[in-house]
Amino acid sequence: MDAVARPTASYAQRIAFVSEMAARLHRYGTTAQRLEATITALSHRLDLECEAWSNPTGLILSFNEPGKPMGSSDTTRVIRLPPGENDLHKLSEADRIAEAVAMGQMSIAQGHTALRTLDRPPKTRTRVMQVLAFGLAAAAVAGLWRLPWLDIATAAVTGLLIGLLDQFTSSRPALKEASDALAALTAGAAITLVAALIGPLNLNSVVIASLVVLLPGMAITNAMNELSSQHWVSGTVRFAGALTTVIKLTVGAIIAVQLLDILGVQPQVRAWRPQPDWVVWLAMVLAAFAFAVLFKASRRDYPWVMGAAIAGYLIAINAGAAWGSPAGIFVSALVLTAAGNAFGRWMQRPGAVIRLPGIIMLVPGSASLRGLLTLVQQQDVDAGQSALLGVTNIVMALVAGLLFGNLLMPARKNL
Repeated sequence: MDAVARPTASYAQRIAFVSEMAARLHRYGTTAQRLEATITALSHRLDLECEAWSNPTGLILSFNEPGKPMGSSDTTRVIRLPPGENDLHKLSEADRIAEAVAMGQMSIAQGHTALRTLDRPPKTRTRVMQVLAFGLAAAAVAGLWRLPWLDIATAAVTGLLIGLLDQFTSSRPALKEASDALAALTAGAAITLVAALIGPLNLNSVVIASLVVLLPGMAITNAMNELSSQHWVSGTVRFAGALTTVIKLTVGAIIAVQLLDILGVQPQVRAWRPQPDWVVWLAMVLAAFAFAVLFKASRRDYPWVMGAAIAGYLIAINAGAAWGSPAGIFVSALVLTAAGNAFGRWMQRPGAVIRLPGIIMLVPGSASLRGLLTLVQQQDVDAGQSALLGVTNIVMALVAGLLFGNLLMPARKNL
């Protein structure tokens, strides 16, 4: 897109605005290739030249002003940031503000003010909804797997405990680094006690369902997507972070089970999946709602987010039944990526509102954790290799779907 007329804001003000926008897009979970393309396009429209470099823990932005002698206006910003978390509401608002500033409908100063309004602390109601969504997502995933009612109830209660723990550790940096291991330790201990004192459970499945919100399936998918887009550093770092998360979750769950075993607590384990189809359908709707809350979507976007999550799951299940599971995941990712790009083109909104929830129930987080748990518990390399192969197939199908979906319907905007 051609640059607009030279803005009235100074060179330094324009740089400050673009830098602030880049940092926010990073915090709201934007992948490297989409963030860099967005910031490059925004800079061009504000009559700046920007070379952007993004990785999961920071940004480097190099600016210069067109028409000035080389080296006379070069400015470089290095911004250190924690890994981002998906926030569809703030992402949509940041996109709206960037578009308004680029079109001249809002001044740079007004854009800064509008961005600062996004920093308001979440209301108590929002925090409560986030905790409840942890429990609802855990129960819904257990229902999708047709686990017995005791398993579903145990997953729901454990999910609530993990949601409360997440709220407690999120504002305490000293505990933040160990939060995944603490959550898995809590889940492993609570579920093992239920299996020992109340009734038999599908132990590993319930542990994984209760931890579903913390699983790094989306991070693994984004990492492979970045690697396939030749963003080697960002993809490698993101993949290493996802692998570390899986290891911390596995270590926490295994420590809980082993400690209780030393204390003489022996869980009753039973592989049983008795639920009828109506439970699966109800669980699918509840999972879609839970992920709409967890992705922090605006209320007006709930129908879009839930519809995308349900459509992605149904396409994967039905296409998988016809042509095999990897083909089903590929078709689902392709359709939802194209639909997200079409949404961005026609609704003038970020395609992530459709794309992210559309693939969330396809990502390989549960498969990776299940494989590592099996490997550690059974000390069986063949089991670990089989799980790794399954995760690889899922990731390959997802990345192929994302790439060909972008070819099928090119995006109007990069978010």
